[in-house]
Amino acid sequence: MHELSIASAIVEQAAEIARADGADGVSSVTVRVGELAGVVPDALHFAFEVARDGTALAGARLIVEQVPAVAWCGGCAEEFAVGMPPFFWCPRCDRPSQELRGGRELEITEVAPVPAPA
Repeated sequence: MHELSIASAIVEQAAEIARADGADGVSSVTVRVGELAGVVPDALHFAFEVARDGTALAGARLIVEQVPAVAWCGGCAEEFAVGMPPFFWCPRCDRPSQELRGGRELEITEVAPVPAPA
């Protein structure tokens, strides 16, 4: 399960970001995961819960934004979903696409700090 190594990297990077911002802890981490990134969101959630224990993210929740895989057809200027398993054939002009525009993302987009006590 490679999601555990991905979750560990997310925890490390989010903790580093929080430290750099002067935060004592993290309440949530938002990540964008592309449809073709080879990451199973449920497995990533489970792995995150394991990886966060004993860290500044111990109480943090993981928010996964799934990004659909889309390709671009240069022949007819059509952007289309490639689906899973991926099919890179333009549904409009019936030609193969050679440009993937989205769906391979795996990035942290937000690290929310634990709110300061009032």
